[in-house]
This record gives sequence, C-alpha cells and structure tokens, in this order.
Amino acid sequence: MDHISTTIAWFSIGLVFIITLAAKVVRSSITLPAEKTSKPRPPPEAKGAPLVGFIPAVLRRGLQAVIREQHRALGSVFTLRSLGLAVTFLVGPECSDHFFHAPECEIAIDGVYEATVPIFGKGVGYDIDLDTRNEQHRFFAKMLRPAKLRGHVLPMEYFGKWGECGVVDLMQEVEHVLMLIASRCLLGKEVRENMFDEVASLLHELMGGMHLISMFFPYLPTPGHRRRDKARAKLGEIFSQIVKTRKMSGRVEDDMLQDLIDSRYGNGRATTDTEVTGLLVALLFAGHHTSSTAAVWTALRLLTHPEHLRAVVAEQERLVAEQQHNHHGGGVVIIDYGVLLQMDVLHRCIKEALRLHPITQMILRRARRGFTVRAKEGGEYSVPAGRLLASPLVVNNVLPDIYKDPHVFDPDRFAVGRAEDKAVAGAGDLAYLSFGAGKHACMGEGYAYQQIKVILSHLLRNFELKLESPFPETEDMLSMRPKGKVIVSYKRRTLS
Repeated sequence: MDHISTTIAWFSIGLVFIITLAAKVVRSSITLPAEKTSKPRPPPEAKGAPLVGFIPAVLRRGLQAVIREQHRALGSVFTLRSLGLAVTFLVGPECSDHFFHAPECEIAIDGVYEATVPIFGKGVGYDIDLDTRNEQHRFFAKMLRPAKLRGHVLPMEYFGKWGECGVVDLMQEVEHVLMLIASRCLLGKEVRENMFDEVASLLHELMGGMHLISMFFPYLPTPGHRRRDKARAKLGEIFSQIVKTRKMSGRVEDDMLQDLIDSRYGNGRATTDTEVTGLLVALLFAGHHTSSTAAVWTALRLLTHPEHLRAVVAEQERLVAEQQHNHHGGGVVIIDYGVLLQMDVLHRCIKEALRLHPITQMILRRARRGFTVRAKEGGEYSVPAGRLLASPLVVNNVLPDIYKDPHVFDPDRFAVGRAEDKAVAGAGDLAYLSFGAGKHACMGEGYAYQQIKVILSHLLRNFELKLESPFPETEDMLSMRPKGKVIVSYKRRTLS
C-alpha cells in the first residue's frame, strides 16, 4: 500500500509539473501584448502553500478532487497557482464560449502538446505551423467522413480465439482487437499479412514511451525514451518502404494508408513518406487510446447496471432479427455500417460512459490575448495574455444544472424527448464536451463510436459477460483509464 500511495503521489506531482511547464512554454512564446480592459479584477485564486501552491492539496486528495472542491468554493472561473505560474479554469457553458470558439489569434492550442513530436515525428502535428497543420487535419476529416467509414466495418470474428467459456482481462483483449481493426482499415494489407506482430510490438513500445516525465523532458535519454525512439525509427523504415513499393507498383489499396499517400496540400504538393508515417502514428495514438478506454468503461457500466444491459441486448436481438428477415432467414448476420447507425441504445450508453469517464481530465489552451469572462455567478474577470486555460471535463460533464442526478449512469438522459445536453438554452455545443467543441473538436468522434459499437455489439451478441474484479477506480493522471486489470468471465451464447 505504501508503494501504491507513493506512486500516486509522484504521478500527481508529475501532472502538476506538466501544467506548470505548459504554462511556462506559453508565457515565453507570447508576442502579442495584453489588451487593456476596464475590468481589471482577476479570477479568484485558490489558497495554497507559499510557492508550491496547490501541490500539497493534490497530493492529499488528488487533482480531480481539488478541481471540484475549488469549483464549489470559488465558482465557475478560478485560478490554481503553483511555482509562480497560474492556470485559470473555466467551468460551464456560460464561461466556455471564448475558450472553444475564439479565433486562433486569441485562444490557441500551440505551446501545449509539443511532447508528441518524438512520437508522431517531424513534419506533422505540433512540429509544424498552424496552416500546414490545418491542411493535415483536412486529410483526416476526409478520411473519417461517414461515407468513407462504410468500407471499414468488417464481418470479422474479432474474438475468434475465445472458447466456450473463460476469464480474460477485458482491457487487454479490447486493445488487441483495436489493433486488428487498425491493421485492416488503417495500416494496410502489407502490415496485416506480413508484419502485424512486429508493427504491433513497435507501436506498443512507441506508446509506452509517453510517460509523465516525457511531457516536460521529452528528449531526456531514459530507457523508455530510447525504446520509443528506436521503435519510431523502425516504423518509419517500414512505412516508408511500403509507400515506396506502392508508388512504384502503381497498386492502390482501399485503406487509410492509401488515402494519406494520395492526399495533396492546397498548393498541389503530395505528402512525403515521412509525413504519411507520422500521420498514421498520430491516428493510431489518438484513436486506439480513446476507443479502448471508452469501450471498457462502457462495458463496465453495463455489467454493473443490468437494466441498461438488458436494453442493449434487446436492441441487438431486434437488429439481428431484422437482418435475418431481410436475408430470408438464412446466412450469417452481417453487422455493417448501416446497422451500427441503428444502435441508438448502445450509442447512448457509450455517450453516457464518456460523460462519466472522459478520456482526459481537462482540455488545455492558452490565451494569446487578454480577455474578459463573465462567470455564471455574475462576476466579470480579466484573464491576461499568456495565461494557461483549462476546461475541466471532470467538472463540466457532471454539472447538476445540465444533468439530472449527474453522477448516476443514466443513458436515457440522451434519448429523444429528454436530451439533457440539448435542453440548456444558449449552451449550444458546450453542454457535452467529451469530444471537445468548436474548431478543435475531435474529428474522429464518428470513427470512435463505430469502433466501440463493433466491439461491444459483437461481445454482447455472442457472449454472456460477468465482471469478476471490483469496479475499478480511475487513474488520476493524464488519462482517465480504469486502474488495474478488468477481469471478466464469459460464456458463449447463440444470439448470432
């Protein structure tokens, strides 16, 4: 227990340092002067120890608890300060419009995520200027549009190695399945047929190199960073060779790798081999982590709420019966893209799980210009240029003036006729923020729902599941993954 407590304490310190470092980078990169304001009053600040600020509180109670506590005490706009640097938190739709919808010259994402450069590589993501990054986002948006996603739903037996019954770590199983999906629709035929295990192992090493220390010392020569860099170099070799071979042969495949090869910038320039590799890794890094975490939390919630599990299974039974009727009662039932879109009950369960278990604790931005924000409580506060800003999902997703009984798992809150996230006047897209909002909203939301539905639909149609381990706590770090193993027993069923 002492070892666990010490580990949690150091992780909490690391997370505080991440915010501190990001704020330092932001402050040093500001070139635009703060605008004068007639509302000079700064946001209220949490009381903390001299110099170290709120670090002792985080060590005692955890970052989530501190954020929620300060929101209750100080209101919807408040500042946490540590080591002389400050982070201003904006809670609720009333305070979040500027954060999510202001132009890049006022609220920016630059200066926060440079630690991804050693993973994604040079020439992509946060290693490049805003205009080029926007063009690369355009490539992603084209690849992830609904019409394109139709071709990436496969009638595969993802869990074919499971027997009639058994016990598994669900997180481990889901992560493996997602890699299989990626090998079909993203990585390409060459990887799927010839080097799946090697690429999967390299990606594991690459993602394993993202430690807390990586956020503020991404190039420190640690063993994990050396493995990360070695894996990244090998992946670059593999994908560059695949790209060269495809170009030389003239062969065209139906996968996202081919989409990236064929992408063109606004000036007509083709993507380079280095860019294609980096963009592939970025897609894997973002999508794999999000989908695996959301799928497992949804399964956990369903397995501990039998009434909602029955509703999901009933929906699967109805859809299977409709498919069998359409095929005149014969053949294997194929769950294609159109069927996935009809899974409204399952969709609401995933959405509700993401509300209670967002992928990250907060979304960060920086103020390139000073601005004034009106708090829900009525006061106006002046936020200076250079300030690191945070939209805390761990608070925004459970606001009682938006969600009835906000800490209760209730997927029906998103049903037609109730739609609590749409019922607040003036909230727009700011009531539900698990995929962000505004110009930086997650463009892979549709793809994430598709992957999660494919996995959970297959599991619930083919197996009876029971949670054997205790309902897990949440990692109180950068991610919001379940802590520890998620042990589930299964027994094969005959629904499809």
